[in-house]
Amino acid sequence: MHDFIHVVLLGIIEGITEFLPISSTGHLLIAERFGLGDRSDLFNVGIQAGAILAITLIYRKRIWELLTQWQEPANRTYLFKLSVAFAITCVLGVVVTHYGFKLPETVTPIAWALLIGGFWILGAEAIAARQVDRREVTWRVAILVGIAQIVAGVFPGTSRSGATIFTAMLAGTSNRPAATEFSFLVGIPTMYAATGYELLKVLKGGGAAHEDWSALIIGFLVSLVVAFVAVKWLLGYIRTHRFTWFAVYRIALGAALLLLIPAGA
Repeated sequence: MHDFIHVVLLGIIEGITEFLPISSTGHLLIAERFGLGDRSDLFNVGIQAGAILAITLIYRKRIWELLTQWQEPANRTYLFKLSVAFAITCVLGVVVTHYGFKLPETVTPIAWALLIGGFWILGAEAIAARQVDRREVTWRVAILVGIAQIVAGVFPGTSRSGATIFTAMLAGTSNRPAATEFSFLVGIPTMYAATGYELLKVLKGGGAAHEDWSALIIGFLVSLVVAFVAVKWLLGYIRTHRFTWFAVYRIALGAALLLLIPAGA
Protein backbone atom coordinates (compact mmCIF):
# COMPACT_ATOMS: atom_id res chain seq x y z
CA MET A 1 0.00 0.00 0.00
CA HIS A 2 2.83 2.38 0.87
CA ASP A 3 4.50 1.72 -2.48
CA PHE A 4 1.22 2.41 -4.30
CA ILE A 5 0.93 5.78 -2.53
CA HIS A 6 4.54 6.57 -3.40
CA VAL A 7 3.93 5.76 -7.07
CA VAL A 8 0.82 7.96 -7.15
CA LEU A 9 2.74 10.81 -5.50
CA LEU A 10 5.55 10.50 -8.05
CA GLY A 11 2.99 10.57 -10.85
CA ILE A 12 1.45 13.72 -9.38
CA ILE A 13 4.86 15.37 -9.01
CA GLU A 14 5.75 14.49 -12.61
CA GLY A 15 2.40 15.68 -13.95
CA ILE A 16 2.67 19.05 -12.21
CA THR A 17 6.34 19.73 -12.91
CA GLU A 18 6.95 18.38 -16.44
CA PHE A 19 5.74 21.50 -18.24
CA LEU A 20 6.02 24.10 -15.52
CA PRO A 21 9.53 25.66 -15.67
CA ILE A 22 10.62 24.11 -12.37
CA SER A 23 12.18 20.79 -13.53
CA SER A 24 10.35 17.48 -13.38
CA THR A 25 13.54 15.38 -13.33
CA GLY A 26 14.93 17.46 -10.50
CA HIS A 27 11.76 17.13 -8.43
CA LEU A 28 11.54 13.38 -9.06
CA LEU A 29 15.14 12.86 -7.96
CA ILE A 30 14.55 14.98 -4.85
CA ALA A 31 11.34 13.08 -4.03
CA GLU A 32 13.00 9.70 -4.52
CA ARG A 33 16.00 10.79 -2.48
CA PHE A 34 13.82 11.93 0.44
CA GLY A 35 11.40 9.10 1.03
CA LEU A 36 9.57 7.98 -2.10
CA GLY A 37 12.10 5.31 -3.02
CA ASP A 38 14.56 4.87 -5.85
CA ARG A 39 13.00 4.13 -9.24
CA SER A 40 14.42 2.85 -12.49
CA ASP A 41 15.35 5.16 -15.38
CA LEU A 42 12.52 3.55 -17.37
CA PHE A 43 10.00 4.45 -14.65
CA ASN A 44 11.16 8.08 -14.56
CA VAL A 45 11.11 8.44 -18.34
CA GLY A 46 7.93 6.37 -18.69
CA ILE A 47 5.83 8.58 -16.41
CA GLN A 48 7.21 11.57 -18.30
CA ALA A 49 5.63 10.00 -21.37
CA GLY A 50 2.28 10.26 -19.58
CA ALA A 51 2.76 14.00 -19.35
CA ILE A 52 3.82 14.11 -23.00
CA LEU A 53 0.63 12.26 -23.98
CA ALA A 54 -1.32 14.95 -22.09
CA ILE A 55 0.34 17.71 -24.12
CA THR A 56 -0.29 15.71 -27.29
CA LEU A 57 -4.00 15.64 -26.49
CA ILE A 58 -4.08 19.34 -25.66
CA TYR A 59 -2.32 20.30 -28.90
CA ARG A 60 -4.00 17.65 -31.05
CA LYS A 61 -5.71 20.20 -33.31
CA ARG A 62 -2.47 22.11 -33.87
CA ILE A 63 -0.57 18.90 -34.57
CA TRP A 64 -3.26 17.71 -36.98
CA GLU A 65 -3.14 21.06 -38.75
CA LEU A 66 0.64 20.89 -39.18
CA LEU A 67 0.53 17.32 -40.48
CA THR A 68 -2.46 17.64 -42.83
CA GLN A 69 -1.98 21.21 -44.05
CA TRP A 70 1.78 21.16 -44.50
CA GLN A 71 1.35 22.39 -48.07
CA GLU A 72 0.71 25.84 -46.62
CA PRO A 73 4.08 27.69 -46.42
CA ALA A 74 3.62 28.81 -42.80
CA ASN A 75 2.76 25.31 -41.56
CA ARG A 76 5.49 23.66 -43.61
CA THR A 77 8.16 26.04 -42.34
CA TYR A 78 7.01 25.63 -38.75
CA LEU A 79 7.08 21.85 -39.12
CA PHE A 80 10.60 22.00 -40.56
CA LYS A 81 11.75 24.12 -37.63
CA LEU A 82 10.30 21.63 -35.16
CA SER A 83 12.09 18.85 -37.06
CA VAL A 84 15.41 20.70 -36.98
CA ALA A 85 15.16 21.34 -33.23
CA PHE A 86 14.32 17.67 -32.64
CA ALA A 87 17.14 16.48 -34.92
CA ILE A 88 19.70 18.63 -33.09
CA THR A 89 18.52 17.18 -29.78
CA CYS A 90 18.82 13.63 -31.16
CA VAL A 91 22.34 14.14 -32.51
CA LEU A 92 23.59 15.77 -29.32
CA GLY A 93 21.78 13.13 -27.28
CA VAL A 94 23.69 10.37 -29.11
CA VAL A 95 26.96 12.20 -28.38
CA VAL A 96 26.12 12.57 -24.68
CA THR A 97 25.09 8.90 -24.45
CA HIS A 98 28.26 7.79 -26.25
CA TYR A 99 30.37 9.42 -23.57
CA GLY A 100 28.47 7.58 -20.84
CA PHE A 101 26.65 10.49 -19.23
CA LYS A 102 24.42 9.52 -16.31
CA LEU A 103 22.07 11.61 -14.20
CA PRO A 104 23.54 12.56 -10.80
CA GLU A 105 22.28 10.71 -7.77
CA THR A 106 22.88 13.58 -5.36
CA VAL A 107 20.70 16.60 -4.65
CA THR A 108 23.41 19.28 -4.57
CA PRO A 109 23.77 19.77 -8.36
CA ILE A 110 19.98 19.86 -8.69
CA ALA A 111 19.77 22.55 -6.00
CA TRP A 112 22.33 24.68 -7.85
CA ALA A 113 20.50 24.21 -11.15
CA LEU A 114 17.21 25.24 -9.53
CA LEU A 115 18.81 28.32 -8.00
CA ILE A 116 20.69 29.46 -11.10
CA GLY A 117 17.69 28.67 -13.31
CA GLY A 118 15.51 30.92 -11.17
CA PHE A 119 17.77 33.90 -11.75
CA TRP A 120 17.97 32.93 -15.45
CA ILE A 121 14.16 33.17 -15.69
CA LEU A 122 14.10 36.57 -13.99
CA GLY A 123 16.78 37.86 -16.36
CA ALA A 124 15.10 36.40 -19.44
CA GLU A 125 11.75 37.91 -18.49
CA ALA A 126 13.34 41.34 -17.96
CA ILE A 127 15.07 41.22 -21.36
CA ALA A 128 12.01 39.89 -23.18
CA ALA A 129 9.88 42.67 -21.68
CA ARG A 130 12.03 45.26 -23.46
CA GLN A 131 11.67 43.55 -26.85
CA VAL A 132 9.00 44.03 -29.46
CA ASP A 133 6.31 41.35 -29.13
CA ARG A 134 7.23 38.71 -31.72
CA ARG A 135 5.37 35.46 -32.34
CA GLU A 136 7.56 34.23 -35.20
CA VAL A 137 9.82 31.25 -34.52
CA THR A 138 13.04 31.91 -36.42
CA TRP A 139 15.61 29.34 -37.52
CA ARG A 140 17.94 30.65 -34.82
CA VAL A 141 15.25 29.96 -32.22
CA ALA A 142 14.73 26.41 -33.55
CA ILE A 143 18.46 25.62 -33.43
CA LEU A 144 18.98 27.05 -29.95
CA VAL A 145 15.89 25.31 -28.58
CA GLY A 146 17.27 21.98 -29.84
CA ILE A 147 20.52 22.66 -27.98
CA ALA A 148 18.66 23.83 -24.87
CA GLN A 149 16.83 20.51 -24.60
CA ILE A 150 20.14 18.66 -24.23
CA VAL A 151 21.48 21.20 -21.75
CA ALA A 152 18.39 20.60 -19.61
CA GLY A 153 18.88 16.84 -19.90
CA VAL A 154 22.51 17.01 -18.83
CA PHE A 155 21.80 19.23 -15.82
CA PRO A 156 18.76 17.96 -13.85
CA GLY A 157 17.03 20.85 -12.13
CA THR A 158 17.42 23.05 -15.21
CA SER A 159 13.93 22.19 -16.59
CA ARG A 160 13.46 21.27 -20.24
CA SER A 161 10.43 23.51 -20.60
CA GLY A 162 12.11 26.38 -18.78
CA ALA A 163 15.32 26.12 -20.80
CA THR A 164 13.53 25.97 -24.14
CA ILE A 165 10.85 28.59 -23.44
CA PHE A 166 13.30 31.22 -22.25
CA THR A 167 15.88 30.36 -24.89
CA ALA A 168 13.16 30.97 -27.48
CA MET A 169 12.15 34.24 -25.81
CA LEU A 170 15.73 35.53 -25.68
CA ALA A 171 16.52 34.37 -29.22
CA GLY A 172 13.66 36.31 -30.78
CA THR A 173 10.26 34.75 -30.01
CA SER A 174 9.48 37.21 -27.24
CA ASN A 175 5.76 36.38 -27.18
CA ARG A 176 5.27 34.08 -24.18
CA PRO A 177 2.47 31.86 -25.59
CA ALA A 178 4.27 31.45 -28.93
CA ALA A 179 7.55 30.48 -27.25
CA THR A 180 5.70 28.09 -24.96
CA GLU A 181 3.86 26.40 -27.84
CA PHE A 182 7.09 25.74 -29.75
CA SER A 183 8.76 24.42 -26.60
CA PHE A 184 5.89 22.07 -25.85
CA LEU A 185 5.52 20.82 -29.43
CA VAL A 186 9.21 20.02 -29.85
CA GLY A 187 9.10 18.21 -26.50
CA ILE A 188 6.54 15.72 -27.83
CA PRO A 189 8.82 13.74 -30.19
CA THR A 190 11.78 14.29 -27.87
CA MET A 191 10.20 12.60 -24.86
CA TYR A 192 8.53 9.86 -26.88
CA ALA A 193 11.94 9.05 -28.36
CA ALA A 194 13.56 9.06 -24.90
CA THR A 195 10.91 6.70 -23.57
CA GLY A 196 11.29 4.37 -26.55
CA TYR A 197 15.08 4.37 -26.13
CA GLU A 198 14.86 3.46 -22.43
CA LEU A 199 12.30 0.74 -23.18
CA LEU A 200 14.59 -0.82 -25.81
CA LYS A 201 17.50 -0.76 -23.35
CA VAL A 202 15.43 -2.58 -20.74
CA LEU A 203 14.19 -5.18 -23.21
CA LYS A 204 17.62 -5.80 -24.76
CA GLY A 205 19.29 -5.94 -21.36
CA GLY A 206 16.84 -8.49 -20.04
CA GLY A 207 15.56 -6.11 -17.41
CA ALA A 208 11.90 -6.43 -18.35
CA ALA A 209 11.41 -9.24 -15.83
CA HIS A 210 12.72 -7.01 -13.04
CA GLU A 211 10.77 -3.88 -13.98
CA ASP A 212 7.73 -3.03 -11.88
CA TRP A 213 5.34 -2.61 -14.80
CA SER A 214 2.25 -2.09 -12.66
CA ALA A 215 3.93 0.83 -10.88
CA LEU A 216 5.00 2.29 -14.21
CA ILE A 217 1.46 2.06 -15.64
CA ILE A 218 -0.08 3.65 -12.54
CA GLY A 219 2.50 6.44 -12.54
CA PHE A 220 1.94 6.97 -16.28
CA LEU A 221 -1.84 7.34 -15.88
CA VAL A 222 -1.61 9.64 -12.87
CA SER A 223 0.96 11.80 -14.66
CA LEU A 224 -1.27 11.95 -17.75
CA VAL A 225 -4.31 13.25 -15.85
CA VAL A 226 -2.40 15.69 -13.63
CA ALA A 227 -0.30 17.06 -16.51
CA PHE A 228 -3.43 17.68 -18.60
CA VAL A 229 -4.89 19.84 -15.82
CA ALA A 230 -1.56 21.59 -15.08
CA VAL A 231 -0.87 22.50 -18.72
CA LYS A 232 -4.43 23.75 -19.29
CA TRP A 233 -3.96 26.02 -16.28
CA LEU A 234 -0.49 27.18 -17.40
CA LEU A 235 -1.60 28.10 -20.93
CA GLY A 236 -4.29 30.34 -19.47
CA TYR A 237 -1.97 31.78 -16.82
CA ILE A 238 0.81 32.91 -19.17
CA ARG A 239 -1.57 34.94 -21.32
CA THR A 240 -1.71 37.59 -18.62
CA HIS A 241 1.18 36.74 -16.27
CA ARG A 242 4.94 36.42 -16.38
CA PHE A 243 6.88 33.39 -15.12
CA THR A 244 8.20 35.40 -12.16
CA TRP A 245 6.61 33.29 -9.41
CA PHE A 246 8.13 30.13 -10.86
CA ALA A 247 11.54 31.82 -10.65
CA VAL A 248 10.91 32.78 -7.01
CA TYR A 249 9.91 29.19 -6.21
CA ARG A 250 13.05 27.81 -7.86
CA ILE A 251 15.32 30.20 -6.00
CA ALA A 252 13.64 29.46 -2.65
CA LEU A 253 13.75 25.68 -3.15
CA GLY A 254 17.33 25.67 -4.42
CA ALA A 255 18.54 27.83 -1.54
CA ALA A 256 16.65 25.71 1.02
CA LEU A 257 18.18 22.49 -0.32
CA LEU A 258 21.70 23.96 -0.22
CA LEU A 259 21.17 25.10 3.36
CA LEU A 260 19.52 21.92 4.64
CA ILE A 261 21.46 19.13 2.96
CA PRO A 262 25.10 18.21 3.66
CA ALA A 263 27.59 19.19 0.95
CA GLY A 264 27.70 16.56 -1.78
CA ALA A 265 24.62 14.75 -0.50
